[in-house]
Amino acid sequence: MTTLTAILIDDERKALAILKNKIERLCPNISIIGEAQKPKEGLELIENLKPQLVFLDVAMPEMSGFDLLCEIDNPDFEIIFVTAFDNYAIEAIKHCAIGYLVKPVDNQDLILTVNKAIQNVEEKSALEKNKLLIENLGVQTFQNKKIVIPSQEGLEFVKISEIVHCEGVNGYTNIHFRSRKPILSSNSIGHFQKLLENQSFYLVHKSHLINLDYIDKYLNEGYVILSNDQKVPVSRNRRGEFLDMFK
Repeated sequence: MTTLTAILIDDERKALAILKNKIERLCPNISIIGEAQKPKEGLELIENLKPQLVFLDVAMPEMSGFDLLCEIDNPDFEIIFVTAFDNYAIEAIKHCAIGYLVKPVDNQDLILTVNKAIQNVEEKSALEKNKLLIENLGVQTFQNKKIVIPSQEGLEFVKISEIVHCEGVNGYTNIHFRSRKPILSSNSIGHFQKLLENQSFYLVHKSHLINLDYIDKYLNEGYVILSNDQKVPVSRNRRGEFLDMFK
């Protein structure tokens, strides 16, 4: 398996030492070439050493991990964000298919996330994903943000507002859009339910997640008609809650 060069950036000395120790013990394919407690020192290390992977704390004084990323002209390295539980940060990172670890870092999570980063380096998609994260951080409304969808051909970067309906099919998800052909994603419907959890998307059936902005009609026999003319079932045990949302 490929060996990656890595830099660790975290303002807490103890957290940095624990993470370094875990990586050295559990991730033989990671070669740590630098570490920093100050974000500006971390920036210099990235520019001078050109790592393939950066472990980056989100919440730091002076400059957050997101701010640090925005300072780099060509962020073409894989990132694993390390964060205390922070809904906003994790949501932003998930939308861009970037790795993250929640403190205190779990050993198994570390191994899985590092293995995924190694795979990603071989796919050479880091620059696009990092740029998407920077772009999303500047967007105020959820519907105008983009998400990354892994498909059979690679990664698709799509606006959330363009998604009409996600349809679960044998563990995969068929994603239907307002003005483009559907994409078949290798991720399950449950993945998209978590990713799109907010008031505009609702799981009307175990296999159907719809964007409420695209409902044209509700039929009494338990179906919704979407603006792309799709007829989607609403499961019996969800109908009451679903209809209450429109009262």
